[in-house]
Amino acid sequence: MKQPRGGWPVAGADWTRLEAERCVLGEGPTYDRHTDTAWWFDILGKALFEHCFADGVTRKHVLPELSSALARVDDERQLLVAESGLYLRNIADGNLKLHHPLEEDNPQTRSNDSRVHPSGAFWIGTMGKHAEQGMGSIYWYRKGEVRRLYSGITVTNAICFSPDGRVGYFTDTPTLQIMQVPLDPETGLPVGEPSPFGKPSRDGDPDGAVVDAEGNLWVARWGGHCVEVYSAQGVLLRKIELPAALITCPAFVGPKADRLLVTSASIGVDPDSPDAAFAGGVYLVDLGGPRGRFEPDVLTG
Repeated sequence: MKQPRGGWPVAGADWTRLEAERCVLGEGPTYDRHTDTAWWFDILGKALFEHCFADGVTRKHVLPELSSALARVDDERQLLVAESGLYLRNIADGNLKLHHPLEEDNPQTRSNDSRVHPSGAFWIGTMGKHAEQGMGSIYWYRKGEVRRLYSGITVTNAICFSPDGRVGYFTDTPTLQIMQVPLDPETGLPVGEPSPFGKPSRDGDPDGAVVDAEGNLWVARWGGHCVEVYSAQGVLLRKIELPAALITCPAFVGPKADRLLVTSASIGVDPDSPDAAFAGGVYLVDLGGPRGRFEPDVLTG
């Protein structure tokens, strides 16, 4: 299917929609290159989705609490980020075992955007369940250790890293400004203060993001019908327009990282609006060649 609103002037930039249940708040997509499988969440629906590209089947796994992200540990386990902490998830049967509590004593918050640094560290974002001002934080996790990096954030988003691990990105979405911070590439810990990256966009609020093999940042635009691509210098390079308005997060998928999987949300969308038929869908964009890179396994011990 062609993009309905013009958009990215590059061959092979057409989108297709996965045969999958519509999400209330689709988020946290990631890809396991070892099994050619994509994973994503419906945070408010308390569900984890698994899409195996080999057979084209999408499976739904019901979760006990609000959850938003996961990372591969090894062939048998994943580390799942939920509202009460980090859980080791057995891939075969979905069994969850608490690995490390996180804000478990604060029922007003939940997990949100998270991503694995090239060193195997996990940056984990939290926020208020109703986006209360300043209730969120960003944490660093590695080998069983957790540190709080930033606090006073309203909606944590756009967590991602340069290919060499020397730069981290994040945003507090209501500020509209993506930030960048120098990192120790061996640990994923900050070694300097955050500074603005690029300029706020007019096409929606910054949501989830990922960095490609060349160091370009791909950020979903909530309310903007698109994913925008920025150079490492913060210059807008291109835009991928999509049919859903509330675009939430991208992830590179496929054995060659030559496709982009993009989640979206249906929360608050007028059922009579033109967007209603597309809201909450999961979309695949053919990038016309290898562009992305894969997340490393998270180090749990």
